Amino acid sequence: MQEVGEIMHLAGSGRVIIQLSTELVEGQILCDKTGTRVAKVNELIGPIKRPYASATPLTNNIKKYIGKQVYVDQESPANKPKRFRRKK
Repeated sequence: MQEVGEIMHLAGSGRVIIQLSTELVEGQILCDKTGTRVAKVNELIGPIKRPYASATPLTNNIKKYIGKQVYVDQESPANKPKRFRRKK
C-alpha cells in the first residue's frame, strides 16, 4: 500500500476532505494502515500544487479517521479495466 494523504475533516455534505500528497484517480478506494476501506474518491479539488480530494465515506464511524493517514491499494477498481457483459 502507498500513502496518499491525510483526512482533514468531514464536510457538511457528508463527504470527507483529504489533503493529498500524491496524485490519485477518481474512483480509487482509500484504506487505513490495517487495510480497512475508509472512503472512495469522488472528485479532485483545489490547486495543482496542493490538491485535495472529496470522497464518500465507506464506513459509519468516519470521525475516528479524521487526522489519520490514508493509503491506496494497488488493486483499486479505478485501475482495473472494465469488463463488459455481452447482451443476450
